[in-house]
Amino acid sequence: MIRDFRNPSSDRAFESMLANPTSIPFAFTYAKKSYQGFGNQDMKLIQRTDEAEGGKRTVTLTYTLSDGLTVSVKLCHYFTHGATEFTVWFANDMPYDSFILSNAHAKMHFAGENTRVTGILGDHENFYRPYDLALTQGNVHFSSDSGRATHVYFPYFNLKWEKGGALLAIGWAGTWSADFEKSENGCVYRAGSVNCLNTYLKPGEKIRTALYTFIPYEDQWDGYDVNLWRNWFITWNLPKADLEGNALKPFSTCCLASDTGLPNSDGSISERYDTWKRSLDKMIKEDVKVDFRWFDAGWYIAPDKKSPVPFSKDRDWWHTVGTWVLDESKWPGDSFKESVEYGHQNGIKTLMWFEPERVTDPDNMVKNFGYKRKWAIDVGTGVVTNNIGDEECLDYTIRRVSKVLRDNKIDMYREDNNSDPAALWNHLDAIEGENRRGITECKFILNHYRMWDAFIETTLSIGGCGFVDSCASGGGRNDLESMRRAIPLLRSDYDRTFTALRLSMTSSFNKWIPFSGANTKEKLEQLALTGVSDKYVWRASYLCALNVDSQFVQDPDQDFGILRFGLTEWKKVNPYLLKEFYALTPWHSGEDKRGMTAYCYFDPETEKGVLFAFRQEECEEDSLCVSLPFAEGQWTLTDEDTGETIVIADKTARLSLPEKRMARLLWMKRA
Repeated sequence: MIRDFRNPSSDRAFESMLANPTSIPFAFTYAKKSYQGFGNQDMKLIQRTDEAEGGKRTVTLTYTLSDGLTVSVKLCHYFTHGATEFTVWFANDMPYDSFILSNAHAKMHFAGENTRVTGILGDHENFYRPYDLALTQGNVHFSSDSGRATHVYFPYFNLKWEKGGALLAIGWAGTWSADFEKSENGCVYRAGSVNCLNTYLKPGEKIRTALYTFIPYEDQWDGYDVNLWRNWFITWNLPKADLEGNALKPFSTCCLASDTGLPNSDGSISERYDTWKRSLDKMIKEDVKVDFRWFDAGWYIAPDKKSPVPFSKDRDWWHTVGTWVLDESKWPGDSFKESVEYGHQNGIKTLMWFEPERVTDPDNMVKNFGYKRKWAIDVGTGVVTNNIGDEECLDYTIRRVSKVLRDNKIDMYREDNNSDPAALWNHLDAIEGENRRGITECKFILNHYRMWDAFIETTLSIGGCGFVDSCASGGGRNDLESMRRAIPLLRSDYDRTFTALRLSMTSSFNKWIPFSGANTKEKLEQLALTGVSDKYVWRASYLCALNVDSQFVQDPDQDFGILRFGLTEWKKVNPYLLKEFYALTPWHSGEDKRGMTAYCYFDPETEKGVLFAFRQEECEEDSLCVSLPFAEGQWTLTDEDTGETIVIADKTARLSLPEKRMARLLWMKRA
């Protein structure tokens, strides 16, 4: 069964835009004049580049306006999926300030009957809750203003109408907005980044918009839209694994901080030069070796050159970031590097936590670490921000972090961001003066992408990963542009708690971000040392990133059998996790434990897959009827635990789950 996601009508629409750039769906206001598309009014084309790569074509058109401002639009079309995207750049190469630029946005019209907007909300209070909003009931508006792009709301949308629709995304790690307005024969979609943009550009300044993506489609089968998106995302967006350009494959991780026997408030704060080896040796001896050792927060010296103290009110890992120098009292000499090399010798890589957008105790940072006080911005929120939008600060940050990565042969850079940066941006805009709204965010986000690119270049240069881990208090930075450089090891911090929430997130989040991870325990609190780790929890945790939660030497009751079971079974499931995905039951909230959850992964080329069915702990039903959208003809479902085989011929199967809190794993193949 070969899937063909090509869309000839979308290809023709792309060619039409190239033939008539005024139809490119982008508008802006400059010098109080409104522009729609490109090449009209006083725009003069000065350069065109055209590149082809496999099934992808990229065309960049560069124009000058009458006063000399340069405007470039980079268009890309993916013939394999009928997907089109564009980004717009504005550059002032003049020796004087430009006029004011504002109201920059994408604007598209889609024709279709009974139009509705579907998608999911963001992390934190919404926990990726899905929505389905009919435009007949009113226009739909989303606005993300915190500066962490995927908290609360989520900049990915599925605009549906009868027999088709369009998949839409805004790739920008800052503020954004999206509006869906009912029109006479369909919908007008308007999307923008940098919500408050109203600025002139100084000489030499260059800013860009979000990456705007749209994929029109016609329904081919149930789940076509979801898997068109997943296939395009995996094929063209998922970062490569390494310098050789190998495809990124599922991997496992484990943090050793809870296995030290020392006080630990979060991350690696309790790890020492004399704690790690016994954990790794036990892991290797018991044949439960993971792919990555997760080295989290608290490993650095504080700005006053003293150690962070677990559970301290003002000296914990949270209050001591910024130096990016290993704490010598925990890691004397080359002891940390030796631990990394020991892992490499045994086939275990290392990922390392940083939080470069926050700084603490700036006065001591200036005194002891060559920091400049002007880079530390305090707007009274309780968080001091490291202003990477400043070029000199960006260079300082990249050099210091890259040195740690390089000197210790770190394989993967892990980034956290525990504050909303929008307040900083507004504060610095005000300092800039009148008519500079949005300029700080533009610089900050662009430099953030540049910073990630620099860290990826560093890890690649020492044989490490071609991607980073994206974390912003959980799932706060999972926009499309960021996902081309990163994967979310934890799609949410709350994914370390209840299995019901984990299943809820998988049913919704997996439709949009194929590569992510969860914890392997069910815990009352995110950072609890103890929790439930059984077959039910493990099977609910099988994602592309498997984050093993275990105490190898500190827990006398550690069940290595369940660890071996989970890792072994997860490896069997791996070949399907980046294939087609189908949610087979209605979505439920993370607090609802009364129902059934079922979903499956399916490889259309081999016509094989894996199906998961869960009876939750408060569910009174003992069987579940599922319908497989792809199952034309006769299929078999073979139970992993019992070997029992079910033969189905009409797409539907009734699964027995006689016990509460039960998980079945069934292998699917054409009979």
